[in-house]
Parts: sequence; structure tokens; C-alpha cells
Amino acid sequence: MARVQSSHRLRQAWPETLCDMTAPTYLAPTPPAPGASYFAPPARRPHRVATVLRGRVSDPAWVRPSVLALLAATALLYLWGLGASGWANSFYSAAAQAGSDSWKALFFGSSDAANSITVDKPPAALWIMALSVRIFGLSSWSLLVPQALEGVAAVGLLYLTVRRTSGPAAGLIAGAVLATSPVAALMFRFNNPDALLVLLMVAGAYCLVRALETASTRWLLLVGVLTGFGFLTKMLQALLVVPAFALAYLVAAPNPVRARIGQLLAAGAALVVSAGWWIAIVTLIPAADRPYIGGSQNNSILELTLGYNGFGRLTGNETGSVGGGGGNGTGRWGATGLLRLFGTDMGTQISWLLPSALLLLGAGLWFTHRTPRTGLSRAALLMWGSWLLVTGLVFSYAQGIIHPYYTVALAPAIGGVIGVAVAALWQHRDRVAATALLAASVLVAGVWEYLLLDRTPTWLPWLRYAVLMAAAASALLLLVISQFTRRMASAVVALALVAGLAAPTAYAVSTARTPHTGAIPSAGPAGAGGFGGFGGPGGAPGGQRFNGQRPGGFTPPAGGFTPPAGGFTPPAGGFGGGQAPGGGTAAGGSRTGGAGGLLNAGTPSAAVVTALQANASNYTWVAAAIGSNSAAGFQLATEKPVMAIGGFNGSDPSPTLAQFQSLVSAGKIHYFIAGGGFGGGGFGNQSGGSNASSQISSWVQSNFTAVTVGGTTLYDLTQPTG
Repeated sequence: MARVQSSHRLRQAWPETLCDMTAPTYLAPTPPAPGASYFAPPARRPHRVATVLRGRVSDPAWVRPSVLALLAATALLYLWGLGASGWANSFYSAAAQAGSDSWKALFFGSSDAANSITVDKPPAALWIMALSVRIFGLSSWSLLVPQALEGVAAVGLLYLTVRRTSGPAAGLIAGAVLATSPVAALMFRFNNPDALLVLLMVAGAYCLVRALETASTRWLLLVGVLTGFGFLTKMLQALLVVPAFALAYLVAAPNPVRARIGQLLAAGAALVVSAGWWIAIVTLIPAADRPYIGGSQNNSILELTLGYNGFGRLTGNETGSVGGGGGNGTGRWGATGLLRLFGTDMGTQISWLLPSALLLLGAGLWFTHRTPRTGLSRAALLMWGSWLLVTGLVFSYAQGIIHPYYTVALAPAIGGVIGVAVAALWQHRDRVAATALLAASVLVAGVWEYLLLDRTPTWLPWLRYAVLMAAAASALLLLVISQFTRRMASAVVALALVAGLAAPTAYAVSTARTPHTGAIPSAGPAGAGGFGGFGGPGGAPGGQRFNGQRPGGFTPPAGGFTPPAGGFTPPAGGFGGGQAPGGGTAAGGSRTGGAGGLLNAGTPSAAVVTALQANASNYTWVAAAIGSNSAAGFQLATEKPVMAIGGFNGSDPSPTLAQFQSLVSAGKIHYFIAGGGFGGGGFGNQSGGSNASSQISSWVQSNFTAVTVGGTTLYDLTQPTG
């Protein structure tokens, strides 16, 4: 009681400091009475809707302008120059174009409007992009703006979530951490499913906090629904937050334990229904009446869910996947272990404030361990901390496909932990231990950010020294902050925030200024690292690790290498079945007329586009190409269906040789495009994928005459050589 009264006196002495509202005093129209707990369940609020634009009557004057400034800066960061990335990930862009042209393709997430095969993910993220394209037409902006707006919404929701438990200052800190994370600036300007996934997870956290306040079954059911739609965005990755949500509610909800268990079971049922309805429909529809399920070897959505996009990501057992190797503590996609998130591949993407977040998590839990069971601050720490630890450990030890940009799922948790823990420690700023831990967290952030910036010593070389000095100075001042006036204390807090956010913000701005294309983008300036030594922005091979011989006769040097600006150009003809002159680049820029490859689509020449569009209405598919990215470039250029043989990797058995021959015999496919994709019996087959694409390529070359149009080799399937 004495500690609460002491904090209340300090709050009366500094009524307008930046962190004055870190305690949830906004939950009632007046501050808590002396002796009352700042972590008690909230009373019924007179203002039920926390509108950012209107603000709250009880808010200090700085709150509303600060929130609006945060959201405006986030929107500017995520939207400025967005069109420079072109189609970004052409794999998903082509599927969005298909969905804008066909409602069936929209529902299934098909790669083309004629519904030959789906993408290797559920279609929720594609639904939003396809509807945008249907409304505004096909363009880079119509494809990418939805993800940017999802990012702004995620930052705003994170602010509201943390505010409800720890006050507006804590919410602003959390939102700023998310907005300025380099990997967030990357993925909210890109068209992979991760942007929608993060938004849905943050929305689930907001609903959980609302459920915790009054033990609301309605809000808890909404948590299950949002998590289920997260599953329809990226399958099992969405479920990594379920332990965090369940633990926080089971521990802190203000009702009996039996009721809590029953509510959690009901929320689990809501999750199953909201995730399972689409799975059930796809499973029940006969295979002949729907597209092939991309990423599976047996045309099964359950196989895709549990295998390629499920437990295979943990074990590395992903039939039809690309990549290979592993062993001796190394997964198929790089070394695994506790330090993976801090390593070359992922460190500069997400780990800037990760050491400080872990320190603050422990400190926050310690300083709140004597609060009532239903205390919202501790419940929030349990939720954000469990989210961070569970997801971080899975990413650290996963042996299957994992890319550095997956770590965007950690950004809200890092922001939430830091915001809530700083608020909890600030309440106890009259105690030496609390100020010492705050100072230590700032200093740890400064030292680690110095080391991360030192990985790119020629990029803004002065920044790492400035960050280190600012962190050291603010850490020293935080130790004696109780001796300062209100104005001086606010200046110290501002200096500490600058020290913690300057480096990731600079990386985020550099990321936003750089166009990104291809399947595996990477945040930060050139040379900042990437997966397997290939990383880098702008659509360079983006981090793919190849153990051994690369298709097309290219073997990377040990440890990988950083490709030249503009991307890496593969051997003539591209990778995979049906080598042809003029193949596209593996990623980044695409040579005109090329077919593209695994990592990005090529840009077909005007002559090729004209040839494909000629008499297009006479054919179901104007062309077929090995691999989805090879097909995507031609489909986006013509806005006509192009069959992706073998799906993303070219290793799915769709279509089989017999099926392809039947379609050709029926006159449904006009051209076969040589080159592109890894395809048949090649790279995908290292993991047991089908070699159907190789058989198709060989059959076409043996039975049809090749012609070169605009630097691309085409086979007219209506004119057999026989």
C-alpha cells in the first residue's frame, strides 16, 4: 500500500510528464484512491469506444496529436514510393489478378483464372488483394496498398491494445517499435501473406485484452475467429500465438477457473469453425471440379496443412520443397539454435530491440508478481511475453523452409513487451532497482544496435557511434531521474527513445527507399545480410541457401555471396526444364523476354505478349510454363490465364504428362514457354517432388517445333511436328 501511495504522490508531482499515463488510470474518470491497486480490473468505462480521432476527455493534451503523428508517419513510411516494387512477389500478384477475373479462382486462391492449380497458401490474403484489383484495376498500387494499410491498422491496434493495460504512453512506445521494425517496413510494403497475418494476430490480442477486462465470452470467441482467419492466411504459423492467448486468459480472467476453461474451449471451437469451413469445402469438392492444391503431392489440402505448411516446417520433411542438406545442428535452411534470431540472416531484420525486450520481460514480471491475479499489466506481459518466446523458439529451431521475413510476426510482441514493461517499471521509478533496469535496457539496446550497425560499416558509419553515446547518456540519466524536474525528466525519456529507435528506424527508411521484388525479400541496405549469404534487398536471390550444385550448372561459393546490384542472372535459358535463351533473372530485375524462375517472374517482350494475346479467346490457357513464377510474368503482362506446370517449385504433379497431353489434344493450351522454374526432376526433386514437369518439357521438345519470339522460346502446341 505504501508503494502505491508513493507512486501516486509522484504522479501528482509530475502530472503532465510523458509517462504520467502509463498506469491504466484512463479506465476510470478519476485517478484511483490512495491504497487502491493500479492493476485492479477496470471499472465500467463511460467511454466505451476508444476513438483515436476524437480522443478521451481524461487524456492529456499530448495524447491525440502523438497518436495521429505516429499513424501519419507510419502511413508515409509504408506508402511512399510503393509502386517502385512493381509486381513485388509476382507469384501472389498473378494469383490476385486471377482472382479479380474469376470468382472461383478468388475462392480457391488459384494461380490462374482457368483454375489449373492454387498457390501453396490459403487464400485469405489474396481475397483482399484480388478485390482491390477488381475495384481499381491491375497495378502495383492496387496490389500493394492493401498491405500498407494493414500495417497502419496493425500499429493503431497495437497502440489501443497496450493502452488498455498500461496507458497511452506505453501504447505509443509499442506502436513505434512495430512501425519502425525493418522487417515490418519490408512486409507491409510487400504482397506476401505476412502483412494480413500480423494484423489478425494483433487484432486477436486486442480482443483478448477486452475479454480479460470483464471475462467476456463474446470477446474471447472473437479471438478464436480472428485466429482462425489467421490460419486461412498462413496456416499453422497463425496458431503460434494460441498458447500466449490461452495462458493469459487462464491465469488472469476475473472469473472462476472452471468458467475460464469452458470459455477457452468455446474459443477453440470458434477457431476450428472459422479456420475449418474453407478446408472442409475444399476437401468435399471433387478434385475434378476444383484446381489442384499447390504445394501438395496428393492434391490434398490436409497434406498441405499438416505437411508442407505444417509440421514439415519444423522437421524439414517437406516433400517437393526446394533447398537441401542439413545436419550437424543445421536445418535445411540454415543453422538452428537459440542465437538464430541474432545471426547474419535474421539479426538486422528483427533483433534490434530483442535483447532489451527479453530483459524488460523478466523485470516486468518480477515487479508485477505481487499484483492481484487479475491485474491487466501482468496479464499483458504474460500474453506478449509468451507470444515472443514461443514464436521465437519455433523460428530458432525450425529445420524446414524459413525465411528472415517470417520474423515480422515477432514485431508486435517485442513492441508489446517493451511498452507494458516500461510502464510497469516507471510506476516504481522511486525504487533504485526499477530505474536501474530501465537504464540497463536502454544501454543493452544501444550496444546491440551498435553491433548490428557494424555489420554494414560503410552505411551511415556515424550512426552506430551516435546511438551508442545516446544510449549511454540516457542510461546514466535514468539512474537519477527522480532528482530531475518534470521538463528534464521528459527530455531524458525522449533521449532514451531516440537511442532505442534511431537505428531500426534508419534501417526501416532504407528498406522503404529500396524496391523489392522476388519471393524472398530482405530488409535493410545492400550488404546487410540475408538468408544463406544471398540476401539483400531489391529482389536479389533474397536469402535462399543452396547446398551443392545449383540448377543450370552454377555452384555458389562456400558461405554464399552477395549478388551484384540489380539481381543475379542465371545461366542462359534460366533454371529448370526446357532451357531457352533469354531466360529471366533469378530475382530482382528481369531480362526482357525472359521466362523468370523460382524467385521472380521475368518481363516478357511486347512481341511475346502480342503472340500470346492473339486469338486468346480460343484457348483456356494462352500458354503453359514450368513453375508459377515463370508463368506469372506472362500472365501479368497479358492478363490471360497461363498454366503453371508443377506449381511454385515446378515439383507438384500437376498436370501429369497424360493430363497435359489430353489438354493439348483438346486444343486448350496455345503455347508452351521454355525456360524458367526449377521444374522437372531438378531442384524440387531433392525433396521427393514429382518429375512430371520434366516429362512434359521433354515431350513438348520432341513433338513440337521451337520458335524464338522476342528473345523467348515458344512451342506452338497447335502445330505438332508429326
